[in-house]
Amino acid sequence: MTAGGNRGYGRALLKLSGEGLAGKDGRLDPTIVDALASDLKELLARGRQIAIVVGGGNYLRGAKLLGINRAVADQMGMLATAMNGLALQDTLEQKGIDTRVQSAVAIADFCEPFIRRRCLRHLEKQRVVILVAGTGNPFFSTDTAAALRACEIGADILLKATQVDGVYSADPKADKSAVRYEEIGYREVVERNLKVMDTAAVVLCEEKRIPICVFDLHVRGNMMRVLEGERIGTLIH
Repeated sequence: MTAGGNRGYGRALLKLSGEGLAGKDGRLDPTIVDALASDLKELLARGRQIAIVVGGGNYLRGAKLLGINRAVADQMGMLATAMNGLALQDTLEQKGIDTRVQSAVAIADFCEPFIRRRCLRHLEKQRVVILVAGTGNPFFSTDTAAALRACEIGADILLKATQVDGVYSADPKADKSAVRYEEIGYREVVERNLKVMDTAAVVLCEEKRIPICVFDLHVRGNMMRVLEGERIGTLIH
């Protein structure tokens, strides 16, 4: 539940891209993951509840593989998210963070199935829950999975961790005149085709009135500042 006013947010869904966690070799970068683990540990100590939806783009972006049926390619992408989720779980547990991996598809030998009530119970016990395999269906991105899970677990905010410091009017790497928004409405994101998240993800959050904060993953303490109620990055609401 929302902690209320300036006290920020109590339960958050964190969306991590595979690329954002990876080094040049495509594997999880220990420096990035260590910093993430330290931030998560502090959040848990302050009573926050965190679920994570992780992508798999560091291993492959399935739909772009030539000659492979889109549905099959997306299934391959789901497996890539599971690989990231298991690696992230092990790293977090080495840091003393109690963690569970739940999958939208059956991978019984490696992780739990996603069951909403079980997920909520883990969160209440101050466990980090890593949600993998997207929605379990092809043609849906992990952004949409993040919005769906945020709605299901009653998240107070969806944290979209990226490699830039917010939502811009254009790609800031390609357009030096691009302007960063401090806040923007759900409808504006869709109408301006800002591509920060899939339209389905934005619309889901709008329906449930779940704010989305887009921020730079690589600045230590950003997650804490957002959940404490500070204005970091771009707030979509």
